Amino acid sequence: MAAIDLGSNSFHMVVARQAQGEVRILESLSEKVQLGAGLTPDNQLDAAAQERALECLGRFAQRIAGVPRGNVRVVGTNTLRMARNSSRFIARAEAQLGHDIEVVAGREEARLIYLGVAHSLADDAGTRLVVDIGGGSTELIIGERFEAAETESLHMGCVSYGQRFFADGRITEAAFRKAVTAARQEVLSIETNYRRLGWAQAVGASGTVKAIAQVCEENGWSQEGVSLEGLEKARRKVIKAGSAEALSLKGLREDRKPIFAPGLAILLGIFEQLGLAHMQVSGGALREGLLYDLLGRFSHEDVRERSIQAILNRYHVERAQAERVSATARRLYDQVAAAWELDDEGAADTLRWGALLHELGLAVSHSQFHKHGAYLVTHSDLPGFSREEQQAVALLVRGHRRKLPLSSLAEAPEDEQARWLRLCLILRLACRLHHARNDDPVPPITLSADPRALTLEFPAGWLENHPLTQADLEQEQEYFQAADYTLTVL
Repeated sequence: MAAIDLGSNSFHMVVARQAQGEVRILESLSEKVQLGAGLTPDNQLDAAAQERALECLGRFAQRIAGVPRGNVRVVGTNTLRMARNSSRFIARAEAQLGHDIEVVAGREEARLIYLGVAHSLADDAGTRLVVDIGGGSTELIIGERFEAAETESLHMGCVSYGQRFFADGRITEAAFRKAVTAARQEVLSIETNYRRLGWAQAVGASGTVKAIAQVCEENGWSQEGVSLEGLEKARRKVIKAGSAEALSLKGLREDRKPIFAPGLAILLGIFEQLGLAHMQVSGGALREGLLYDLLGRFSHEDVRERSIQAILNRYHVERAQAERVSATARRLYDQVAAAWELDDEGAADTLRWGALLHELGLAVSHSQFHKHGAYLVTHSDLPGFSREEQQAVALLVRGHRRKLPLSSLAEAPEDEQARWLRLCLILRLACRLHHARNDDPVPPITLSADPRALTLEFPAGWLENHPLTQADLEQEQEYFQAADYTLTVL
């Protein structure tokens, strides 16, 4: 297996092997790409940053050339969430790497970080606070054992704070104080809830916290991690140096100098606002979390399934109807998956999730409930889902009835538009066949596919005895035509 983290400061990759339910790391690579530094004021990823990233991914691609596609996960974080031209860059990056790239939401990033940290620590009872300072965002998580209970992603990172407070490389006491205050203001929004939940230990992850811990330990300012006293001593040394270039601290690598001061300011702000005295350091982080999440999917412990079940419960979706439509959609899918190039587990899962959630919007209103349902899917926190996966499910929910959402489809990634539309058409037929909302069995029907056509064949005489279904399908033929597809009913 392999996992790649496209961070705002560095790109990280781990290659591992599954052995007896455990993940054994074979190789770990990291390159300082500084993708976040290439984000322009209007949130465009500049050409130089893209080239640095593509060169790095070319080297990563050589190492994972023999790893099966389904065994590799690649995620983009804060910079790719923010960049307005990220989709164009991702298309180039996927071609370079040979694997799909997921952009994950901040809270999903936090969940994966916690998973990686939890597997690197002793499996002790008691809650822990995990802090990961990245290049563009900082994740704070409270969890116990392997389960995250509270996840947050704050808009502060060592690259973004470096540009904001130390843009010219100069480090002044006033600038450092402003950076600490800004970090405290970010943490203030979650402080009450986090203090209410509490934690027995604080753990830091990522390169920034590790670098600060190494400096504190090698200079004798703290033992086994980071202490508030050690942070204060580091702050005084950094301000005295006056610039990133002039920093000379035992344990500080040359490539860490430009982002050391902003990272230190953020960590000090977190310590002060949450009243921390000490933080230990973990070897696990996002990339390790990706591996364990991938291992869970292999073992049918997919957190995405829990997310779907949770949202079904939260909005009191009628399970019987959802399961009917899902089962029929799968039978139709199986008949045309090969002809329509949909024969992979990703497509089958997306269709099933869309079928289970297709009536989600009834919790808001019967009128336009397909639109309400799509909105809820799009804007809910669904642990385990990438933004693209969530977008696909939302599109199916939006398009299962009435007019096909062709304008929304046009906003989807180009290489997914045809697949998502075809899944949507299959789901629409399943919904039509269960319009009566009863347990009457669907007859043995045959569905066949051509590139832009479906043919639905019923047993002789069945449609004549079910005129309302026939009327539904005749109306569906008009909707198919609007998408330049043909539906033939026999």
